[in-house]
Amino acid sequence: MRSAYDLLVIGGGPAGAIAARTAAQAGHSVLLVEKRPAIGAPVRCAEAIGTGRLAEFVTPDCRWISHELERTEIVAPDGTSLLLDAEMTGSKAGYILDRKIFDRELVRQAADAGADVMIKTRAAEPIVEEGAVRGAVLERGGKRERVGADLTIAADGVESKFSRWCGVETKIPVRDIMSCCQYVMTEIAIDDTCMTFLLGNGKAPGGYLWIFPKGERMANVGIGISGNRSGPGHRAKEYLDRFVGERFPNGRCIESIVGGVSLTRPLDCTVADGLLIAGEAARIVNPLTGAGIYPALFSGNLAATVASEALSRGRRDKAALMAYDEGWRQSRLGHEIERSSFLREYFLTLSDDMMNTIIHLARSPGIGEIPTLALMKELVSRGIPFPNAPARRGP
Repeated sequence: MRSAYDLLVIGGGPAGAIAARTAAQAGHSVLLVEKRPAIGAPVRCAEAIGTGRLAEFVTPDCRWISHELERTEIVAPDGTSLLLDAEMTGSKAGYILDRKIFDRELVRQAADAGADVMIKTRAAEPIVEEGAVRGAVLERGGKRERVGADLTIAADGVESKFSRWCGVETKIPVRDIMSCCQYVMTEIAIDDTCMTFLLGNGKAPGGYLWIFPKGERMANVGIGISGNRSGPGHRAKEYLDRFVGERFPNGRCIESIVGGVSLTRPLDCTVADGLLIAGEAARIVNPLTGAGIYPALFSGNLAATVASEALSRGRRDKAALMAYDEGWRQSRLGHEIERSSFLREYFLTLSDDMMNTIIHLARSPGIGEIPTLALMKELVSRGIPFPNAPARRGP
């Protein structure tokens, strides 16, 4: 390990790995550090991503694609099912990944591009000089070492301690944390062409249940509930156990994971002097579904692209890095996050009866294609009230 790099990337998930690969391919010296002893483990994700969106950043490979999906099912609290084929939603089919292999492949690509990689290495504190981030103190095997960097990308996930240590406000309201539990289950009867979301305040208060097939008779089966609705006797695992007992009484659980997902709005600003923040660390996640793989890939790649341009101009200041913050907010992804944030606020107000009504209307003849905005307009025309969209925050 060198004592100084052009770019230090903290976090070995998709955001950090893509950032390290992009910067290394541009010819910069890069160090990627990951605090866990193994890349990709433990899995803290339902592993779904659209096929076209994945292909923007990496060539699909059967080694880390568990399954390909053709359609989506949304199940109302009363059991009414709405099936959405890819053509109906205006999108392509989706993949369920094997994140343990996928994440390692992204880091391998970064290493092949020239990035140094260190696992079981924790960024213990930032190096700050004259108000600007200039690298980090790294801790490995009980020893600490200062590593300087012209720029640093914080991609250290939802906990995002590094950004907070740099003076960035990263607190998440309890209501905006989705408390999650997921089982990998086998020997279950499922439609393996379809990913399923199940709604209902009695089943998943403030969230939803999911069944994401990973192959024949195998799936990620999980739940996310609003953090402020979790407590003794009604935690995510307890809701999931009840659902699994009813739906898959003979299924076998071969893996279990728990964790939290941030559904809050993105940070007000995702750059500072010497620092860019990407992926979940920046709260760049779909706040309606919790989907984070594509936002991580997009933001990590953009952060590294902007960092590379700044480095080539000898710039490390916040003003030079604002192209990243402005870029992702003005992108299609940024608009989707803004729209999804508005929809989530509305979703949290819905009773089970209202959810049933919306699903019933969405099944009505004449709805046709169902992009989000078209569906909202159609539902309003049929008597379902939507509030005005909130004012946009941040730069």
